[in-house]
Amino acid sequence: MEFKHRQLNNGLTMIGEINPAAQSTALGFFVRTGSRDESSEISGVSHFLEHMLFKGTQTLSALEVNEAFDRLGAKYNAFTSEENTVYYAAVLPEYLDAVTALWAQLMRPSLRKEDFDLEKQVILEEIAMYLDMPEFLVFDRGRELFFKDHPCGHSVLGSIESITDLTVEQMRSYFARRYAPNNITLACCGHFDFDQLSLQVERHCGSWSSSDAARLLPSHQSEPKKVYDQKVGLIRQHLALYSPAVSMQDDRWYASKLLSVILGDSTGSRYFWSLVDPALADTAFLELASMDAAGAFCSYICCDPQNADRVEEILNSLFAEIAKNGVTAEELESARNKVLSSVALKSEQPMGRLVNLGFNWVYRQEYLSTAQDIDHIRAVTVQDIEDILSHFNLSSYTLYSLGPARK
Repeated sequence: MEFKHRQLNNGLTMIGEINPAAQSTALGFFVRTGSRDESSEISGVSHFLEHMLFKGTQTLSALEVNEAFDRLGAKYNAFTSEENTVYYAAVLPEYLDAVTALWAQLMRPSLRKEDFDLEKQVILEEIAMYLDMPEFLVFDRGRELFFKDHPCGHSVLGSIESITDLTVEQMRSYFARRYAPNNITLACCGHFDFDQLSLQVERHCGSWSSSDAARLLPSHQSEPKKVYDQKVGLIRQHLALYSPAVSMQDDRWYASKLLSVILGDSTGSRYFWSLVDPALADTAFLELASMDAAGAFCSYICCDPQNADRVEEILNSLFAEIAKNGVTAEELESARNKVLSSVALKSEQPMGRLVNLGFNWVYRQEYLSTAQDIDHIRAVTVQDIEDILSHFNLSSYTLYSLGPARK
């Protein structure tokens, strides 16, 4: 395994993890932009723009884009989050040049108004679909309540109103600002020649113009609050809890990750044994959501409305107990093995390594091999987790609860 790094004159960063034994290659353009980089007037534009890249360029139609990926046998897609928009593909090594050239073209899309108008309806339908999904609703609303005026509270999808009012000129302006090469990292994993890839990327992307794509990083002070809402048509109670956690740049990330598994993994965790196993909840989990200079522990619970008060009582007891007594060595070892298994399994394919490779560089400007990741996980002690518990008060959480409308 070998790591290489290069930066073009226009600021575009290339990183590569070369594995001659791999049978495939994965490539991704990591654009450091998402909903936190939007104003309220253009809320949802990052996700909308992700869709628009597949609509084609001045020389490629949407149909031709799909046909080109299909000819290469590529496993390709994209995703948008609060902070990043990522475009990726996994191919056989002999097709890396072709898929790189294709993605490079798509990273400079035509953004035709007729495509924009058509895709706007698709986005509006997607928002409507998610509004019918209580789990999405409570997470979105809970995040908004937790972050309040902080940009990490912005909705990735935007709203019906913001997308309806969005213009193609606003999207083009946002694209020119945020999709600058100095705001993009190209990551590649697997069996490939880094120098050959560098020459190709220079040829396709070297003429792109840089821009001021700085991100605001305001501090976040959490003010716990609880909101209980009702919605016609629901039969279950849906709860989302948010409390402060480490950022992506924090060295305590590994300890925090293991704490989230001990407390809220979908099987064998304290949430599982206290809520799911005794049938007080259908679903109960806690995740670590670390971001750029911010972070949160996020929980989701779905239960019978009659059990909702009892669920809250149990959660409060769990938080108080773990803060007082910490975790056991046995719990840590079990959580460690779960995380190690996940890391190891993902590392066996370039596509499994791509996101970790890209995000380690985007957030920390560093390369971590699978072996280094494993070493960090193995190094976490019970004391490390207790230090997290002493610094972050899980009991001080924001709650958004959504249940059936009372008759």
